[in-house]
Amino acid sequence: MAKKPTSATEPTESAASQTATSAADSATKKSAGKAKKAAPKVDPREAQIADLKQQLDAKDDQLLRAQAELVNMQNRFKKEQASIIKYDGQALAKDVLPVLDNLERALAADATDETANQLKKGVEMVYGHLQEALKKHSVTEVPADGVTFDPNVHQAVQTVPADKDHPAETVVQVLQKGYLFKDRTLRPAMVVVAQ
Repeated sequence: MAKKPTSATEPTESAASQTATSAADSATKKSAGKAKKAAPKVDPREAQIADLKQQLDAKDDQLLRAQAELVNMQNRFKKEQASIIKYDGQALAKDVLPVLDNLERALAADATDETANQLKKGVEMVYGHLQEALKKHSVTEVPADGVTFDPNVHQAVQTVPADKDHPAETVVQVLQKGYLFKDRTLRPAMVVVAQ
């Protein structure tokens, strides 16, 4: 069996370890002090220059973003203006359509005497001039009778069974004419569709 160290030897070993630890600490402090002395001092003017460069870069970025936003706004404004110019008169054309419908109804009525015939001729002239004016301003009638049903320009009000004369999804009858303004639907044609 090994002998236990006596208490007299224990303090000597602990004193030696403490001395070694304190020597290592002082060596670490000296090397850290030398490292601090070795690091160059930062000139406050250089720090200020770096800060100003960073601020300048941020301002440049803001300027570029603001210029891009301005260009985008100008392009959007041009598109909106072109759309307004292209579809100028759409509201007026839409308001004139009921007048056109009423003139068609007046022309469909039978004229029995001379006065009614003269009145009917006058209505025909007004109707013709109105149609010409609408065509001149790109208002056209939606083709409907006998064509394939198109939900973009036709409104199905009623359906009837399909037969050999009227295949499925075909317009059988037009109840109210539809009109286009350039490439937009002013009013869809109200139609009867074969199913």
